[in-house]
Amino acid sequence: MSDYLKVVYSDENTPYTDYPSKLADYLFNAFEMKKEKSMLEIGCGRGEMLQNFKNLGLKVEGVDLSPEAPSFSKDIKISVMNVEEEALPFMDNSFDIIYSKSVLEHFYYPQRYMKEAYRVLKPGGIIITLVPDWESNSKIYFDDYTHRTPFTTVSLHDILKIHSFEDVKVYKFRQLPLLWKYPLLNYVSAIIAPFIPVRCNVKFFCVGHANLC
Repeated sequence: MSDYLKVVYSDENTPYTDYPSKLADYLFNAFEMKKEKSMLEIGCGRGEMLQNFKNLGLKVEGVDLSPEAPSFSKDIKISVMNVEEEALPFMDNSFDIIYSKSVLEHFYYPQRYMKEAYRVLKPGGIIITLVPDWESNSKIYFDDYTHRTPFTTVSLHDILKIHSFEDVKVYKFRQLPLLWKYPLLNYVSAIIAPFIPVRCNVKFFCVGHANLC
């Protein structure tokens, strides 16, 4: 069986762009990250986000299911493992930031991930989780046959609260850098979204701060 990075994230299907750099810059500033803070990315894939966070001054590590993942990020420590079935290979209270994008929805048992994330996150650290918005993507959600657990604002909020995270904020996050620069345009985007072809209407939820007690 082919590795998923070779199929889903091949250069033909998903060419490299400057989007990861823009997203990393936005998140770094939006969540007031500081240089030298430690970050773990779950499901780091080709390592594009980790590399950009590293360029911003964070101390980064990653984990991914794919045996190919370390070959994309030779200057970053990447552990190959199945997060849903294995404990994260880190001590308690190891990281200031835990980040994932389009990962949680692939788990049959996302609560196992949340339990481990809480364990390795330092007191006062933050977890940032981006997942597809089920309400916006229901018609195309299972185009990706590896999707297992849909999330809404309510379920994403509740899974974090149930696993002891505090100060949880969940909101829709449109992946358009123009909207990050001009937030008021989000209202325009919300109005026109129903008229955009369904396979172009992509939205995500972003968990803001989830501060540990």
